[in-house]
Amino acid sequence: VSTQSTGLLSYSIKDQMADSADQGGSRGFGRGGGRRGRGRGRGRGRGDRGPRGGKNEESTVWHPVTKLGRLVKNSKIRTLEDIYLHSLPIKEAEIIDHFVQLKDEVMKIMPVQKQTRAGQRTRFKAFVVVGDNDGHIGLGVKCSKEVATAIRGAIIDAKLSVVPIRRGYWGNKIGKPHTVPCKVNGKCGSVRIRCVPAPRGTGLVAAPVPKKILTYAGIDDCYTNTRGKTKTMGNFAKATFFAIAKTYTYLTPDLWDKFKLTKAPFQDHTDFLADTDDYDNKKQKDEED
Repeated sequence: VSTQSTGLLSYSIKDQMADSADQGGSRGFGRGGGRRGRGRGRGRGRGDRGPRGGKNEESTVWHPVTKLGRLVKNSKIRTLEDIYLHSLPIKEAEIIDHFVQLKDEVMKIMPVQKQTRAGQRTRFKAFVVVGDNDGHIGLGVKCSKEVATAIRGAIIDAKLSVVPIRRGYWGNKIGKPHTVPCKVNGKCGSVRIRCVPAPRGTGLVAAPVPKKILTYAGIDDCYTNTRGKTKTMGNFAKATFFAIAKTYTYLTPDLWDKFKLTKAPFQDHTDFLADTDDYDNKKQKDEED
């Protein structure tokens, strides 16, 4: 065989190997190589099916899967307060994004370990706080094998846990509400925190963790008192979140006004929900066929 023919032979073999790798086999000429190869063990060759999951990540169109999501997307519910008024559970983060523009910040990322027969399995736990600086705050926690996945999951969890924060005055009711309406307490683990109303201009007299959470909640002035192991940042953040979330649980005289009860959104828009229920429509069509 001449030198030229040898070069062509080696070149053609390289081309075949590259083509087989590009077409999804990714294992050369061995078992599992080539197009849609079976392979060994769990690797069964994905062929031309595209990225795992079958979804295009660039697609940001929201397709609601709950009744509440359908009502929100079709503008049947106008404000987030209508949802809180009837205590409707929020199962989709896009519902919160539809009403308010939230800022998010990662409070802490910590490694956690589990002992297994093969050794230690390390995962990452992320604490994220979201808020709009205007009376809405949420805190999310997520554990995952990768930091980015943990942060992404914590942001979604924080949005699902968004609660309204009530604000009030320290003295005369002049200007906009600026502090907590009354003394509130929160606890998590050994951490105890108490938020006390403060005069306008005092600022947030608090440690960095509760100061950040109170800022995202839209509270400008507040005294705080803490006890316990505040070095445990996760419990410290949760205790602060539980404390300010209690501001709407106290019935003060300014909330004694009577108001007319209204129908719940699910009851008020029954016909719309029945018409837009894809599952029921598909089931009915299958029965007719």
